[in-house]
Amino acid sequence: MKIIPESKLTCPSCGYAETLTMSTDACRFFHPCTGCGKLLKPLEGDCCVFCSYGDISCPPIQQQRSAG
Repeated sequence: MKIIPESKLTCPSCGYAETLTMSTDACRFFHPCTGCGKLLKPLEGDCCVFCSYGDISCPPIQQQRSAG
């Protein structure tokens, strides 16, 4: 499976969406929203902000899912 390196992150507070390139070997725990400035943090049970607020999960999770 090909890893998708970009995810559209949408702020749950203001709805601002931006497409970001994800790190291939680490999770991003925090991200300041460019729209409202709120510091996004992963929801309980998620490893990073991309898994909580992105349209594509982070590369480590994509790899886990492709491995079965």
